[in-house]
Amino acid sequence: MALTQTLTPWDRLRSHWAAPAWLRTVHVVTGAPVALLALAVIGGLAAVSIIFIWTIVVPLVALPLLFWLLPRLTGLQRGRFAAFLSIEIPAARPRPGTRNPIRFLYSEIRDPRTWRQLAYHLLAPLITGVGLFAMIVAWSGALAALTVAINYWTDRTAAEVEGWLMLTLAGALAVAGPWAARLICSVDEVAAVSLLGPSAADVLTERVESLRESRAEVIDAADAERRRMERDLHDGAQRRLVWLAMNLGMARTTLTDLPEPARQVIAQAHDEAKLALKELRDLVRGLHPAVLDEQGLDAALSGVAARSPVPVRLTVDVVRRPSPTIEAVAFFVVSEALTNVAKHAEAHEAFVTVRREGDRLIVEVLDDGRGGADPAEGSGLRGLIQRAGSVDGVITILSPEGGPTTIRADLPCG
Repeated sequence: MALTQTLTPWDRLRSHWAAPAWLRTVHVVTGAPVALLALAVIGGLAAVSIIFIWTIVVPLVALPLLFWLLPRLTGLQRGRFAAFLSIEIPAARPRPGTRNPIRFLYSEIRDPRTWRQLAYHLLAPLITGVGLFAMIVAWSGALAALTVAINYWTDRTAAEVEGWLMLTLAGALAVAGPWAARLICSVDEVAAVSLLGPSAADVLTERVESLRESRAEVIDAADAERRRMERDLHDGAQRRLVWLAMNLGMARTTLTDLPEPARQVIAQAHDEAKLALKELRDLVRGLHPAVLDEQGLDAALSGVAARSPVPVRLTVDVVRRPSPTIEAVAFFVVSEALTNVAKHAEAHEAFVTVRREGDRLIVEVLDDGRGGADPAEGSGLRGLIQRAGSVDGVITILSPEGGPTTIRADLPCG
């Protein structure tokens, strides 16, 4: 059972003037000069630009200077909130820099963050002005009322009741000071977080970018795991199966004096070992062929084309290799597409073209089969679309009834 601590009136009174209350008061007081400085800079540079707009040169110097100083003034306000209120207002992701003043001016004018910061710096003098006025009234009024009360008590000719009234007024103003500071700080915080912090669109953009980076890391990790599995299978299980098949083959050819049932068992075991070895090799090639890492798409796809039961004409024009992840996706697209051609297309020939166009890798697989390929009816084509989509690629399938069928993958190389 949780124990609740009852606060005494003295505890409540002491917390009312504790350190946070004084920090809020300092925040309000220091906000006035900072806000006036920002207002002077913004108003001065804007006025100079308007007055001398006919010179063209002055606005091209004054306005970029204004937009350059604006984030510095915003940083000063963020520092004030962090120092006195322990409120961290996150800054939006910085934009790419440029030394061209016209481009800089154009990008700043188009950016909503610029106008939101300007709005706060124009609003801050009003908020801090009201807050500073409230602080002056509260504390100077309390001090003046206390002075008058002391004068009443020291002056024996004055009424004692009036002294107590002035003391009560001084106490009320002293209590109202921290409350006023809290209220002004709350209003200032709402305005600063709304206008100086990242907007909902900025937060969403950063979130999307973070998810994109996380997805890329997951894809790279999965691709690295496939390469590790391929190496383990190639160096471990495949070697053991080769050794087993060789020994069974030697036994099959040399142990001819065994009874017929034993010879049949050895022959069946030998055939099964060779079949398992072939399936394992096909599995290893499907995971991630080693030749893809060592020699690139041309060599890896040449092996796929050579093993295809349908004749394949392969053209690879990739001077600069893309990332290993993109190469793996391109290999998967061609391998799966040729598998579908062999199983379903009833084609006589297939054409595979891989080329790089700028920062895009274009993969096309064309066959002269019967057509009618539909991703909704086959998991293989859906797998192609999903695999390409995992790296922000696009799969286009054109397969009218009667053919031909064209599968085109547009993959990013960046």
